[in-house]
Amino acid sequence: MLGCVIHGAGELRVEELPPPRPAPGEALVAVRYGGVCGSDLHYWRHGGVGDFLLREPMVLGHEVAGTVVSYGPGATGPAPGTAVAVHPATPCGTCPECADGRANVCRDTRYLGSAARFPHVQGGFAQQVAVPAGQLRALPDGLGLRRAVLAEPLSVALHAVRRAGEVTGRHVLVTGAGPIGCLVVAAAKAAGAARVTVTDLVPEALGYAAVAGADTLVRADDPDDPGWPAEVDVAVEASGAGAGLHTCLRRVRRGGVVVQLGMLPTGRTPFAGNLVVSREIELRGAFRFDAEFDVALELLAARGEFDGLVSAVVPVREAGSAFALAADRERSCKVLLEF
Repeated sequence: MLGCVIHGAGELRVEELPPPRPAPGEALVAVRYGGVCGSDLHYWRHGGVGDFLLREPMVLGHEVAGTVVSYGPGATGPAPGTAVAVHPATPCGTCPECADGRANVCRDTRYLGSAARFPHVQGGFAQQVAVPAGQLRALPDGLGLRRAVLAEPLSVALHAVRRAGEVTGRHVLVTGAGPIGCLVVAAAKAAGAARVTVTDLVPEALGYAAVAGADTLVRADDPDDPGWPAEVDVAVEASGAGAGLHTCLRRVRRGGVVVQLGMLPTGRTPFAGNLVVSREIELRGAFRFDAEFDVALELLAARGEFDGLVSAVVPVREAGSAFALAADRERSCKVLLEF
């Protein structure tokens, strides 16, 4: 079978791989679509994501949807042939974080296509993948595989909005209109936000934010843009840039909440810490997700506008072109690989 294997910075290869056999407790899934994520691009460009550095070849991908093929010994789940999305995380279930109901920050989790552990956890960018059967989610009625592949990044966005607290009737600022930022817009609107303002440097990216439901679009590099709000109730930093965090801290009201969702560059990032003190701003992190995955599937089934965020579907044999396209923010939002 074909799979997308990263060997180091700039070394993405489409290779013939041996088909997996499901172990006890596992399911075998025929992957139809895989979404190219920002972390996949980091592995491709830099050979790592933050402190998670490649130490061996790794199949990329953690945003995948397909159909059930079979099960290993002792495993049960949706019947073979059922369309499913794959929850990419396998938390340990025993650490203090899991016991506290925060499995998304489990200290011993396994995550598809991640170099956080060694040996690395191989990902889902392959024509077949074996995963714990409990990670399968049958698709709700009306949800096709193409849209369902957005469940993972939408779950990230839903978790970030949940970390912000109550947003009903409030003004939310989102810095960064990449795929995750756009999905934060949709998640905030679904949670009842009265207004969502989005900032970015790329006009085309702001166009996708409008598709997701943004009320106001602001050029981040234009201090005179009339769309800049005097203040907002909640800010979600989704760009992964220090400048975005600075904007959030400057624009959120006194006593407001800033959620840092984007992964900042490795090392120290200066930020306006005195504002956190003098304005009693609550600065909260948001990492991955847990039960939000099921909520994401229901939301995707109910709303068709998410289709507008998929800018291209590329055959797996052309994965190099797909990654280059996904990295070009003037030409794409979410790029899918088709297996």
